[in-house]
Amino acid sequence: MPTMTWERLISMERSDTPANSPALDSSVRGDFQRDYDRIVFSSAFRRLQNKTQVMPMPESDFVHNRLTHSLETSCVGRTLGRTVGKVILERHPDLSQTHKNLSDADFGDMVAAACLAHDIGNPPFGHSGEDAISAYFKSDEAKPFLLSLSDAQKADLQNFEGNAAGFRILTHTHPGQSSGTCGMRLTYSTLATFTKYPRPSDQVVKGTQRTSEKKYGFFQAEQAQFTKIATELGMLSAGNTAFHRHPLAFLVEAADDICYRIIDFEDGCKLGLIPFEQAQELLQPLLNRDPNRKSSVEFYDQHEQLGFWRAVIISNLIKECADIFLAHEEEILAGTYDQPLINEVKQKAALDKIKKVSIDRIYRNRPVLEIEAAGFEVLGGLLDAFLKTVFHPSASRHKKYLDLIPNQYLARDRQIVTDAYERILNITDFISGLTDSAAISLYRKIKGIELPKMY
Repeated sequence: MPTMTWERLISMERSDTPANSPALDSSVRGDFQRDYDRIVFSSAFRRLQNKTQVMPMPESDFVHNRLTHSLETSCVGRTLGRTVGKVILERHPDLSQTHKNLSDADFGDMVAAACLAHDIGNPPFGHSGEDAISAYFKSDEAKPFLLSLSDAQKADLQNFEGNAAGFRILTHTHPGQSSGTCGMRLTYSTLATFTKYPRPSDQVVKGTQRTSEKKYGFFQAEQAQFTKIATELGMLSAGNTAFHRHPLAFLVEAADDICYRIIDFEDGCKLGLIPFEQAQELLQPLLNRDPNRKSSVEFYDQHEQLGFWRAVIISNLIKECADIFLAHEEEILAGTYDQPLINEVKQKAALDKIKKVSIDRIYRNRPVLEIEAAGFEVLGGLLDAFLKTVFHPSASRHKKYLDLIPNQYLARDRQIVTDAYERILNITDFISGLTDSAAISLYRKIKGIELPKMY
C-alpha cells in the first residue's frame, strides 16, 4: 500500500525563489517561522480584525473577531504541532538525518503558520458571506458573465469557498501588483498544511463521510500550483486532480475546532446569550475532574471563572487530539483516515451539546441573522456593480466605478484583464477581501444611500 513519508512531507522549498536572492540565515528564524511572520505582516491578515467571528461587527471588547480567533487558533496549533512533532521525531530517527536540525518546534511553527492563515480567505459576514457570493453567481444577474466559463470554473464561483480564496491569497500575485506570481512565497509544507480540502471544486463528493472530500481547497486558477506542491511533498493521489491531506492539516482542523467550539461559546456567555448556570453545567464534563472537588482558587467574577474553565478545557483537548493523531499516524500517512480528530475525543457528546446551544443561542440570534441577511444584499450588489463595470467599461456610469477598483485587481496600467474567468476572480477577490464595515460603506456610497465625507 502506498504511503506518505515525513522525509518528503517536510520541505522548506518555496515557489519562484529569485535566482539571485541572498541565502536566508536560519540561525535566528527558521523557514516556518518566516512563513508565520509573512502572514502576520500581510494586509489580508490585518483585515481580519474587522471580519465576523461570532457576532457581526461586535461592539463589545469581550467578543472575538476573525483576527483574535486566528491568533488563538495558531497558539493551540503550535502546541499540537510541537506535541506531535516530538513523538514523530522519536518514531522516525532517519527524519533528523534527512533534515538537519529539524525539531519539534518546526512542526509547531508549520501548524501555527497554517492556523494563523486558516480564515484569511473568508469574505465579510462570516460563512453567510460565502453563501451570499455563491447565491449571486447562481442568479440570473450573473449568467451573462459566466457564458464562456467551463463547468469547473463556474463551480468555483457558484460554490464559493473561503478556503480556496485563502490559498489564492497565499499563493497568487495580481498582475497589477508586480511580475511575480507566487504571493507570499510560503514553504510547500506550510501551504499543504493549510489546505484542509486538497481538491478542486469539481471533485467535491456530495454526501461523503470523508471530511476532506466535503469542500474544496483551491480554485481552477491555482490547481496546477497545488498539484506541483502536492507532488513535491509526495502527497497521495485521491483520484483525478484530488489528493489526500497532508497529515498536519488534521492538526490545523483540530485547533480550529477546539477554539471555535469553546471560545465562541464563551463569547455567547459573556454577551448574556447563554446563562452562566447553563454554561457551567455544559462545561463541567470537559474539565475531566470531580465536579464536587473544590478549586484552590475562588473566582468572584463569572467572566474570570469562564476564562479559567476555557483554559483547562483547551489544554485537555489539545492533549487528547494529539494522542488521537499519534494513534492513527499510520492510517493518516496511508490516506485511509479522514475525519476530524475532535470526533474521537471521549467527551464528544458534551462538545456536541455545546455546539447545539451555540447554534441556537448565538449563531441564530436575531441581530446575527439580520446582519447576515443584509450581507446578501451588500455582497450581491457589489459583485453585480463591479462585474458590470469590468465587462462593460465604456458605459459612463461604469467609468466612475472603474476608478474605485484598486490597482491590484486590474491588469498592469489599470487595463482590464482579458480572460473572463480571471476577470471575475479578480473582482471576487476585491469584494471578498473587504472587511464587514468596508463592504457596507462601499455599498451605501455607490447606491447613493450615504455620501462620502470630504474632510
